[in-house]
Amino acid sequence: MADAPATGGGFPAQDYPTIDPTSFDVVLCGTGLPESVLAAACAAAGKTVLHVETSGAVPEPSRRFTADLVGPRLLYCADEAVDLLLRSGGSHHVEFKSVEGGTLLYWGGDLYPVPDSRQAIFKDTTLQLREKNLLFRFFKLVQAHIAASAAGAAAAGEGEASGRLSDEDLDLPFVEFLKRQNLSPKMRAVVLYAIAMADYDQDGVESCERLLTTREGVKTIALYSSSIGRFANAEGAFIYPMYGHGELPQAFCRCAAVKGALYVLRMPATALLVDEEKKRYVGIRLASGQDILCQQLILDPSYEIPSLDMPCNAPVSNLPRKVARGICIISSSVKQDSSNVLVVFPPKSLEDEQITAVRVLQLSSNLAVCPPGMFMAYLSTPCTDAFTGKKCINKAIDVLFSTKVSNDLEDHLEKNSEENKESVKPTLLWSCVYVQEIIQGTSGTALSCPMPDENMDYRSILESTKKLFTDICPNEEFLPRNSAPKYASDDDSNSAEALYST
Repeated sequence: MADAPATGGGFPAQDYPTIDPTSFDVVLCGTGLPESVLAAACAAAGKTVLHVETSGAVPEPSRRFTADLVGPRLLYCADEAVDLLLRSGGSHHVEFKSVEGGTLLYWGGDLYPVPDSRQAIFKDTTLQLREKNLLFRFFKLVQAHIAASAAGAAAAGEGEASGRLSDEDLDLPFVEFLKRQNLSPKMRAVVLYAIAMADYDQDGVESCERLLTTREGVKTIALYSSSIGRFANAEGAFIYPMYGHGELPQAFCRCAAVKGALYVLRMPATALLVDEEKKRYVGIRLASGQDILCQQLILDPSYEIPSLDMPCNAPVSNLPRKVARGICIISSSVKQDSSNVLVVFPPKSLEDEQITAVRVLQLSSNLAVCPPGMFMAYLSTPCTDAFTGKKCINKAIDVLFSTKVSNDLEDHLEKNSEENKESVKPTLLWSCVYVQEIIQGTSGTALSCPMPDENMDYRSILESTKKLFTDICPNEEFLPRNSAPKYASDDDSNSAEALYST
């Protein structure tokens, strides 16, 4: 048996305790969300699991500011991530608040509320009567298709007779379908970028990197619509975890621990153990010098796995996807009397060269992510290069915020009086703009988990995570409903309201 160096090690030797046993079914390195969900799923499936935290130290959390480096990110009230929390018992360890300020669309130099429901359309004073009627008709058409599909109306035939859209319509580019519904450019932008969450300019059908079909658009609208009203006290379609998204991995780790997974903190892997005869990874060498063997090794994306000249199931791309992100601390809300708000800049709304949507999520102190009187704002947009991505993020920052910056964040509290409340733009107190490469999960003798991508939600990450679980446990259900541990206070372990904090 040989060992291969693993990037991410290099921590000084300490008096580490010996881990017993020394062999596990599954060993996971890294405590990101995919690794934590996998740990919970494998433990629920009866596997012996060792989960090691790879960082060299675990700092005490600061409750003044909590920054999510892969934001903005939200959960739909009705998406699978919420269901997994309920099924696994993670709902006992995390609370959420709604994005009660709704979504704003930047259009023609102004911010407009997104009419995402019949009630919102009716109340919207910025829409003309014709726009309201066409939007009403469109949502009615889509809802009829969703209802017919859910009822299994395929056998009754296609088209208007069954309420379902035809396959021809479903296979159309979504933007073409919207044009056939006579929606105005602004209303198309609302549907495409603020509800269906398209990232790339859909009007450039031939040049668009990711063209949304009607089938895909309707699927996201169905998720969006079913999210509105799922929680009695939640306003809108989106929720956000108290203290930030770092709470989600912790919730799944606790569930895994209840099911018997062993956790070791501050214990990075310094080498991967290789069976040279079988050409496969069989374990890790820890910073303590102890060797741990396993049937399946799972690593977070920060590890560069040396090639064993074995075929890999993951496609290879010479041009890794990138996403530009920004984090801002601001003095007031972009929407008066609202704490948490999503802002969408459609392609070409900031400049003609803009080919991707920019999304901004503003969060307040009611989520315990910043001190009272301040707000956090997260921005992101997919990009092909760092210069273009950062340029888009900085333009959005310039549009939303006044760049008058104080040297001391505390100074603004004295000035946050009537003058600030009446100002058009919040004051930018601090900002950071950066670019991340998106690393895909890979299959092989060592599995690599995906890192958070450019999407606002976790659907694609969970899909990749489920595929990895299938590689490990091909005959097991992924976090079945009976996998949640029983708590003495349980009245209903699947109660969705248990997640939501008023």
